[in-house]
Amino acid sequence: MTTPAADQFVSKTLPAPLSVTEVAWDSPGRDSRDSMPLGNGDIGLNVWVEKDGDLLFYLSKTDAWDENSRLLKLGRLRLALSPNPFRSGVPFKQRLHTAEGCMEIAAGSEQEQVELRIWVDAHRPVVRIEIVSATPIRAKASLELWRTDERVLEVAESHAHVGLLSPQDRQRVFPDTMVPCVEDSVVWCHRNRSSCWEATLQHQGMADWALCGDDPLINRTFGALLQGEHFVKDDLAGLHTSTPQTRLTLSVHPLTAQTATLEEWIEALKEQASRSDEIDVATAYHQHADWWRQFWGRSWIQVSGTPEADVVTRGYTLQRFINACGGRGAFPIKFNGSIFTVDSHHTAEAFDADYRLWGGGYWFQNTRLTYWPMIMSGDFELMEPWFRMYLDAMPFAQARAKACFGMDEAAMFPETMSFWGTFLNQNYGYARGDLAPGLTENTYIRRYWQGMLELLTVLLDLYAVTQDEKLVRDKILVLAPPFLRFYREYYPRRDAEGKILFEPSQSLETWHDTTNPTPDIAALQWVLDGLLALPEACLPATLRTEWSEFLGLLPPLPIGPASGGDGLEILPAQRFEDCQNSENAALYAVFPYRLFGVGKPEIQTGLNTWSTRQFKETGGWRQDAIQAALLGLTEEAKSAVVENFSTSDPESRFPAFWGPNFDWVPDQDHGSAACIALQRMLLQYDGGKLRLLPAWPKEWDVKFKLHADHNTIVTCHYAGGKFLELEVQPASRRKDMILPNE
Repeated sequence: MTTPAADQFVSKTLPAPLSVTEVAWDSPGRDSRDSMPLGNGDIGLNVWVEKDGDLLFYLSKTDAWDENSRLLKLGRLRLALSPNPFRSGVPFKQRLHTAEGCMEIAAGSEQEQVELRIWVDAHRPVVRIEIVSATPIRAKASLELWRTDERVLEVAESHAHVGLLSPQDRQRVFPDTMVPCVEDSVVWCHRNRSSCWEATLQHQGMADWALCGDDPLINRTFGALLQGEHFVKDDLAGLHTSTPQTRLTLSVHPLTAQTATLEEWIEALKEQASRSDEIDVATAYHQHADWWRQFWGRSWIQVSGTPEADVVTRGYTLQRFINACGGRGAFPIKFNGSIFTVDSHHTAEAFDADYRLWGGGYWFQNTRLTYWPMIMSGDFELMEPWFRMYLDAMPFAQARAKACFGMDEAAMFPETMSFWGTFLNQNYGYARGDLAPGLTENTYIRRYWQGMLELLTVLLDLYAVTQDEKLVRDKILVLAPPFLRFYREYYPRRDAEGKILFEPSQSLETWHDTTNPTPDIAALQWVLDGLLALPEACLPATLRTEWSEFLGLLPPLPIGPASGGDGLEILPAQRFEDCQNSENAALYAVFPYRLFGVGKPEIQTGLNTWSTRQFKETGGWRQDAIQAALLGLTEEAKSAVVENFSTSDPESRFPAFWGPNFDWVPDQDHGSAACIALQRMLLQYDGGKLRLLPAWPKEWDVKFKLHADHNTIVTCHYAGGKFLELEVQPASRRKDMILPNE
C-alpha cells in the first residue's frame, strides 16, 4: 500500500452544470454535534475536530444490528497529531467535497501546515485517512469504546423496542470485545451471543418459524481493523508512529458477518483488509472519485435567482449526498438518523450515539419518503436494499398470513416491523386479551397495511421509468400477488352494490375507526390499474383475470360535497371516526396515488381537498409540499420546500442534518419530502405526457436533469422566464412534452 502523489489532494472541479454543493468550515467544532457526514453507501463516518484537540469520528455500518435489533455504531476513533495543528489561533479549514465524496482538512501555520484527506472507498469496505505535513509530525490513533460493561438501558433510552416480552423488561447493552492481535493493528468487535429473534416469534404466535427460519442476530459480529503505514502497536486500543513522518496513511477496515466462531470472523476481516489493500491508495482514490462523478452526472437540480433558491439547491444536493452515503448497504436507510446519529442533545437525559428515537424498527410511512426521489434522480441502485428487505422477509410474511389469518397464498407486512418482518413486540402488545392473532394492541397500526400497496406503487413507478422487465419478474410479480390476495381475503364482505366493504378498517394512523378508507381504495385502484397496464408478455393471463375482477369489486373513492364551498372534495373514508393523529388521509389520492393532479379531469376536487385539509403544515413526514406541487400550487409548494430546506437541527452544524421533528436527527423524511416536491415542481409524468415546470416560480432560474417514464431523460436550463436549453432523450418524447401555459 503506497501513499498518494501530492496532486491527489487537489480536488477536481466538475464542469457545469455538474458542479456540486460543498460545505466548508473555518473553525473546529464543539463535539459530535459539529460533525460532517461521509460514507460509501454502507460504511458511514461522522467527522469533527475538537478545538485545541484532536480529529474524531464515529464509525457506523448499515448492518450493525445487536442482540436487541438496535442499529449500533462500531466505535469512535481519535487521531492526535504532534505538534497539534488544531490549536487556537492558527488557520483551520474543513471542507466536504461532495463532488468526490471526500473530506479535506487543512490546519496549522504555513510553515507547519498539515493536510488530511478522509474518504470511504466507494468500491471497497475501507476508510482512508491520508496525512501530508510540511514538517515531520507524530500521530497517535486510538479506539474509544463506550460499550465496555453489560448494563440495562434506561426506560427512556429503550425506545420502541423490538424484542422485549413484557413492559417490565429492559433491553441490555453488552460490551464490545478488544481482540488481541500480534500485528501492528487494532481489532475490535461486538459479537451477539444472544438474540431476541426466537422469543419474538414465540410472543407473536410464530414459534414454528424458528424451525425453518434463520436467526439473523445470533453470532452477528461487527467491528473493524485499524492499521496504518508507519504506525506500530501502542496498546490494545491504539497505534502510534514509530518516527516523525511527513506522509501517513491510516486505514479502517469494517466488517459485519455471522460466523460460528470469533476466530472465523477475525480471519474473514484480515482477508478482506488484504484484498482492499491490494490496490494502491492513489489508484483506489481515482476509482472512488470516478464513482462519485458518475453519481452526480446521473441527474441534478440547481436553483438560482434568490437567496431562498440557493438554500433549496444546497438542501436538495446534500440530502441526495446523505442518501448516497448510507444507501448501498445490506439494509435500507433508517428514517430516524440513517447511519449518522451522534450523541443525543435532544432529550432530558444525555444518551450515546447508539440512541435514536423510534429505535431499530422500520416504519413504512417514514422510510418510503427517502426512496421516492431516487426514481427521478436515477439513483436506482440505492433503492435495492429497501426492496431486498421485503423480498427476503416474504417467506415469513406468507407464513404469518397462514398462521394468523388462515390465508394460503397471501402475505402481510405490518406498518412497523423488524428488518426480518416481525412486529415490534411493543406494538404487538402484552395485554392482548382476546385480540385476534396478527392484530396489534397498538391501535395506530392495527389495520394499517396500505404500505404494502405503496411499495408496489414505487415499484410500478420505477418500472415506468426504467422499462426493466426483470424488475417485473423478480420484484413486482413476487410481491403483488400475495399482497393483493391478503386484502381481498381479509375483506370478504360486500355492500348492497356488490362491492368490497372495507370494514373494520382505519385510515392511516389518524382515523382509527373507518369504513372504506381512502388511502387503501386509492392505492388499490392505482396499483391494479398499473399492474393491468403491464405488457401482455409480462403478466400471466391468470393474474390479469384475477386483478381485473378485483378492480371491478372496488367501491368508489369516498367523495362528498366540499366543506369550504361549491364542488366536491375527497374524504378520509366513507365513514371516519376516532381521530388520533394528523395525516391528511384524503390527499393520499394526490400523493402517493396520483389520481388527482395537474392535467387530470377532476383536479378541482383535489384542489378543494387541499384547501379544506384539516392539518396544514410542512416538515418531517408531512406531504403538503409534494401534494401542492402535484396540484400545480406553485406558491404553496415553493413555500413548503423553502421552509423544509431552511430548517435544519439547531443543535447540529451540518446544514442538512434535519430534525428531530417526529423522527430523529438527521431526519430523513424532512429532506426527502422536500426533494420529491422539488422534482415534481419541475417535471411530472403521467398518462404518457411530460409536463415541464407545472408548479415553478417565475423568479427562480434552474438547471436540471431528471428521469421520467419510458427511459426518458429531460435536461433543461430555464432562466429569466425562458427556456435557454431543453433536451429530451429519446428525441421521440419531444411530442409528449407540455410546456408551461400550453
